[in-house]
Amino acid sequence: MEFNDNKAIYLQLADQIMNAIERGDFNDGDRIPSVREYAAQSGVNANTVMRTFSWLQQEEIIFNKRGIGYFFCEGARERVRQMRREHFLKKDLPYFLERMKALDISLDDFINLYNNPQTID
Repeated sequence: MEFNDNKAIYLQLADQIMNAIERGDFNDGDRIPSVREYAAQSGVNANTVMRTFSWLQQEEIIFNKRGIGYFFCEGARERVRQMRREHFLKKDLPYFLERMKALDISLDDFINLYNNPQTID
């Protein structure tokens, strides 16, 4: 997997797992590959994957059945969407609106682009 320098690798792995949840690749209660399996798949150290899993567990997206493995929590997809919506509304949207104002993009221009994305050059 390719990683960027803008964000910690364990959080990039968490994003990839959350993307898969949003896409519907996993369902509530599905088992996650083991730490070693996921480390091999992603090409990172097992300690990094463990940190990812710990973070996801803290966020109540996955849970651990001791001796069996990690599983997706009930309502994981909704939790991921809620987290990402909050982040978007608090962090991304204010920046986006600031850039629209700075670039003199009107709300009407934005609505037109939103409804007709093929017009974006």
